[in-house]
Amino acid sequence: MKVARFHSPGDIRIEEAAEPVPGPGDVKIRVRNCSTCGTDVKISKHGHHHIRPPRVMGHEIAGEIAEVGDGVTGWRQGDRVQVIAAIPCGRCEECRRGRMTVCPNQESMGYHYDGGFAEYTVVPAKVLAVDGLNRIPDGLGFAEASVAEPLACVLNGQELARVGEGDDVVIIGAGPIGCLHVRLARSRGAARVFLADLNTDRLAMSAERVGPDAAIHGSDLVDQVLKLTDGRGADVVITAAASGAAQEQALQMAARQGRISFFGGLPKDNPVIACDSNLVHYRELTIVGANGSSPQHNKRALELIASGAVPVADLITDRLPLSQVLEGIDIVGRGTAIKVTIEP
Repeated sequence: MKVARFHSPGDIRIEEAAEPVPGPGDVKIRVRNCSTCGTDVKISKHGHHHIRPPRVMGHEIAGEIAEVGDGVTGWRQGDRVQVIAAIPCGRCEECRRGRMTVCPNQESMGYHYDGGFAEYTVVPAKVLAVDGLNRIPDGLGFAEASVAEPLACVLNGQELARVGEGDDVVIIGAGPIGCLHVRLARSRGAARVFLADLNTDRLAMSAERVGPDAAIHGSDLVDQVLKLTDGRGADVVITAAASGAAQEQALQMAARQGRISFFGGLPKDNPVIACDSNLVHYRELTIVGANGSSPQHNKRALELIASGAVPVADLITDRLPLSQVLEGIDIVGRGTAIKVTIEP
C-alpha cells in the first residue's frame, strides 16, 4: 500500500509499505478520507516533539473496518467509522474526573501511532478502550465524517467559553476552524456571529460560505467590533488564529462579563502577550484555553454533522488523492482553501 511518511521537517515521502496487521484489541481500517489541518503544515515544516520519524501522518480519519483483532467485540468488517485523534489514557486523575482533554498521558493518531495518510491504518486498542471509535450514521459521507475531529475541538472550546443563546460572538481567524466556530455558534443560539481576518481573500472565501453577520477586515478590529455592538463589545471572543496580537485585542473588545477563548496556540518561541489585568478585573472577564477534544466531543460532533445542525459538506473545497498530499498541505499553508481532504 501507499503511505505519506514524515521523515524530517521538509521531508514527507509517498512510500510503499506493507499493509498493517491488527494486534489484539486493534481494528484495521481502510481509510476513505483523512482531512488536513494547520497542524499538518506545522509538522511538515518544524516536526513535532511527540513524533519519532518515520511516521505516517494524518489524524482526521474516517473509513471502513477491514479487519478486527482478537478480542474485539461489537465491530465487524465493513462498518463505517470515524476515529478520534487525541487518545486519553482513561486511567489518570484527570481522566477519572472527566477531564480527558487535559490527560497528561495523552497520545495521538499520526503522532504516537501511524495515522490516516495511508490506504490502511490500525486503530490501536487504546482508542477502543476510551470509546474513541465512532460509527458513521447512514447517509453521511466519509469526507464529512472526517471533519468531526476538528469540530469536536471547536465544540470543546465553545463549551468552555459558554457560547449560548443571545450572545454576540467574534471569531478571529477565517480558516476552517473559524468557519466551524461560526456554524457551531449559530447552532448554539448565538444572536450574531462576526468573522474577522487580516487575509482579505480568505475572509471573503469563508464569509461567502458561512455567512457571518459581518466580515471584519483590518487592523482596527477592536473599533469595528465596538461599532457593531454599539460600544458594548462582544459576549464571546474566540481567537482561532496563532496570533498574540489577536489575543490582546480580544481583551479590549470583550463586553462586561465577556468570555475569551484562546483557541489557537502561539508559537513556542513567542508565547507571551501583554494582558491588561485591569480590563479583566473591572469588566469581570473570563479567559479560557481550549486544547483538543475528548472522545465524547467527537461522538457529539459527528451527531451535529449528521443531523445537519452544523453543515460541513460545503466547507470541503478540495479532494485530493494520497499522491497529492504534499500539494494539499501546501494549499492549507497558503490559506487558499477551506477544508482539504485526502482520499487514499
